[in-house]
Amino acid sequence: MEIRRLSDSLIGEFGEKIYRIALNAGCTCPNRDGRLGTGGCTFCSGSGSGDFAPEPLPLEQQIEEAKKRIEGKTHATRFIGYFQSFTNTYGDQERLMRLFRETISRPDIAALSIATRPDCLEPEMVSFLSELNRQKPVWVELGLQTIHSGTAHRFHRGYELDVFEEAYMRLKAAGLTVIVHVILGLPGESKEDMLETARYLAGLDPILDGIKIQMLHILRGTQMGSEYERNPFHLLTLEEYTDIVIEILKILPEKTVIHRFTGDGAKKDLIGPEWTWEKKKVLNYMNRRIGEAVR
Repeated sequence: MEIRRLSDSLIGEFGEKIYRIALNAGCTCPNRDGRLGTGGCTFCSGSGSGDFAPEPLPLEQQIEEAKKRIEGKTHATRFIGYFQSFTNTYGDQERLMRLFRETISRPDIAALSIATRPDCLEPEMVSFLSELNRQKPVWVELGLQTIHSGTAHRFHRGYELDVFEEAYMRLKAAGLTVIVHVILGLPGESKEDMLETARYLAGLDPILDGIKIQMLHILRGTQMGSEYERNPFHLLTLEEYTDIVIEILKILPEKTVIHRFTGDGAKKDLIGPEWTWEKKKVLNYMNRRIGEAVR
């Protein structure tokens, strides 16, 4: 089993270590503004899965402040502009296009990454992103989470699998890099359910460019957080989670870049799993186990 980690892939592409800086475009989501619903996905926090993203300040200020934080720890000179919070292709298309063009035109931005939903990709936006992709790499991150409709309905995702498939094919046909988000440990899902999602992604044609694997975090202030406190369900242990991640890594094509195999929620809001609080310990354990599986 060979794993293509993002850090290695970036060094191979750009010849140096490139760091991601989270940017906030001030977007919302059709699952929040009433078009599809008002509560969002039940696991999603009030920051729209951008718990560590900045306030929606002027773009120049966001970038410069983020650079200062990173440059204090590294010698980085180029960055990935990551529009993370909420649905970043939903809303005033001209405004968003202007923000994306402004970001990618900066000499210190090596690539652009845009998190969105597959049901919020207008043809004009896909064409525009394809145009930008000829200037510098553009990644589109799609929040799939699971292929199972029962689970998706339970957390109020708001679209069916065929919507994802259609968006994926359009993005790939436009020459864009596609990264898919998957959440492990969603209520009601078995290990086999999670592996079925991985097998589906492994079978995509064209091949999936990248994946972000995430443990389900139960956060205060979310609908799922309230449901969990009323009626707790099983949360994966670190050992269980790592076992599933290793199986997924074995399933995915070697060309698929692993952008993340775990993540952490804002500690002040985290109900569980408690083991995710200790990020360094978690990463050390997972890296050791994955390293053993690779050998």
